[in-house]
Amino acid sequence: MKKAPRRRKPKSAHLLGVGLDHADGHKRLTRAEEFTIVGGSEETHGRMTETVIKTFETLKTRGKHLHAVEPQELAEIIHKSTPR
Repeated sequence: MKKAPRRRKPKSAHLLGVGLDHADGHKRLTRAEEFTIVGGSEETHGRMTETVIKTFETLKTRGKHLHAVEPQELAEIIHKSTPR
């Protein structure tokens, strides 16, 4: 008997941001298809969300997807996308 060919799973990737500086008791969670932001103060959570959104805009402009970008390039994009 011949084995059925294996189906390859499509590559996937997901960014996870975790904020640890919440002291106000609020539980913050922002989810999208390719990222999740959890926790943090209101300011930190907002900055992380803004950073990730800008990161995905840059990837789109470059015609790349998260699962296909090299880690070094992704780190550079995130660094440039982080609000000062």
